[in-house]
Amino acid sequence: MKKTPFTDIHIALGAKMHEFAGYNMPIEYSGIIDEHMTVCNGVGVFDVSHMGEIWVKGPRAEAFLQRIMSNDVASLEIGKAQYSAILNNEGGVIDDIIVYHYEPEKYMLVVNASNIEKDWKWFNDHNDEFADLENASDNIAQLAIQGPKALATLQKLTKIDLTKIPYYSFAIGSLEGSALDNVIISNTGYTGAGGFEIYFYPQYGVDIWNALFKAGEEFGIKPIGLGARDTLRLEMGFCLYGNDLDDTTTTIEAGLGWITKFTENRNFIARPILEKQKKEGVTRKLCGFQMIEKGIPRHGYDIVDDNDVKIGVVTSGTISPTSKIGIGLGYIKPEYSTLGTAIFIKIRDKKIKAEVVKPPFRKL
Repeated sequence: MKKTPFTDIHIALGAKMHEFAGYNMPIEYSGIIDEHMTVCNGVGVFDVSHMGEIWVKGPRAEAFLQRIMSNDVASLEIGKAQYSAILNNEGGVIDDIIVYHYEPEKYMLVVNASNIEKDWKWFNDHNDEFADLENASDNIAQLAIQGPKALATLQKLTKIDLTKIPYYSFAIGSLEGSALDNVIISNTGYTGAGGFEIYFYPQYGVDIWNALFKAGEEFGIKPIGLGARDTLRLEMGFCLYGNDLDDTTTTIEAGLGWITKFTENRNFIARPILEKQKKEGVTRKLCGFQMIEKGIPRHGYDIVDDNDVKIGVVTSGTISPTSKIGIGLGYIKPEYSTLGTAIFIKIRDKKIKAEVVKPPFRKL
């Protein structure tokens, strides 16, 4: 298995380790619920160095991204980030990513760890604009500092005024405690608890980790595993690739019409298919639901109606650490997608009642 710059630290701290996307990653330390609540109430640090980073550069960079992405990159100013999707020819989602407009004619794409090679091949196979592509995944490490105390923690290490970095924006500067002066500090994250994600060269990782934990000591900072990362994103209703999104699901079906921009004269891949879905409707919709009766929904469980007829499938589910109620996401037939509609989750061949609700499941 591959290692991140922090793998030995995770093991030394007693983390429960497991393979994820080819990496030896920490799943939990003190327990998923404890780690989840640490991020909601204080500050936690996630090692997300397994994520991929791909540079797109040159005079044809924007044209390439405009054709290959669902979102409108032309609207993205330098210093801003954008959530988007890579689409296949049928409108399915190859990956959901974040695009950073780093400099004129230079963009950084942050892709899911399990999709690095797939995305890289797709880009090269469809680079009709001859943009300059660079897979920098092995030369960039990433930490996510998340929670209401994340700003106070990170502010101790930089002279950049972090309060001046709006949501989905970033700055480039130094972090005290390391010899590195070109760290990307991004006001992003996948927890809904606020905070930052930082990108840097792997050889500076241990110094940055140690500096962060010293700075956050007074706030009870803790390392957080992938288990709590999943429960945090699910409480917000954020999609997870491989569960709620894949090559067979479209952005319109997934409720991501807001990142699917039909800007005039922008002929992105699968545009006609997605325009038709937006106009005529879809045969399934990704919806949030909350259990009314006691039960834990899991990925792959059938969703049925009152007559036990299958109407959909659970894509993500868990017990909410904050409400202690079963929550989930699933694709269901549109006629059952109205808020408040009663649905049933098949758990061990029993119909367990739930209702359709609008995420987030956690009050902000």
